[in-house]
Amino acid sequence: MAKFDKIAVLSKMGSTGMVPVFYHKDATVAKEVVKACYEGGVRAFEFTNRGDFAHEVFAEVVKFAARECPDMAMGVGTVVDPGTAALYIQLGANFVVGPLYNPEIAKICNRRLIPYIPGCGSVSEVGAAQEAGCDVCKIFPGDVLGPKLVKGMLAPMPWSKLMVTGGVEPTQQNLTTWIKAGVYCVGMGSKLFPKEVIESGDFVIISAKCEEALEYIAEARK
Repeated sequence: MAKFDKIAVLSKMGSTGMVPVFYHKDATVAKEVVKACYEGGVRAFEFTNRGDFAHEVFAEVVKFAARECPDMAMGVGTVVDPGTAALYIQLGANFVVGPLYNPEIAKICNRRLIPYIPGCGSVSEVGAAQEAGCDVCKIFPGDVLGPKLVKGMLAPMPWSKLMVTGGVEPTQQNLTTWIKAGVYCVGMGSKLFPKEVIESGDFVIISAKCEEALEYIAEARK
């Protein structure tokens, strides 16, 4: 069962403005990354469902986060079918993210009052997802669609809460551009977790990157 309710999860995403996106087959490494992000101010974390037995790693990380990062909402990403969504919800996922929109996933998540954040690439997709109860929609891939799509979409649909993933970097210029375009929050993966940093185990760098990125977001919102 999810540790946080839907309102709390959406609030965490919106208040911080950033959701790290990460996967590693080693649960120990994943735990260290989650802890580092938490210490950097992150309060919502997306573990991507990409490798074999990823759900087993997630199960370990969720239990760890409950102990060591009590205010962290752990969610799952790269979910494309309802069966996978149900599996992760049983393991304690607080939210479900996908690269595409699948209305059957919305039904699974709505039944448990868990946020479903589907990947959308057009006004029509966002509209369809909103009709199915998706409070936040993911604009993906962000590096292809760009900030102009976000700004243009919000003009006729100002109530929309949009999270952009893909093409997001922990730099002041990049984050300011997305925030000024009107995104609710950003999802950030590889740019926040350089391969060499993960391999070296110098997780303090990740904490610092998160803290710096959150400061840029807060500044851009003023």
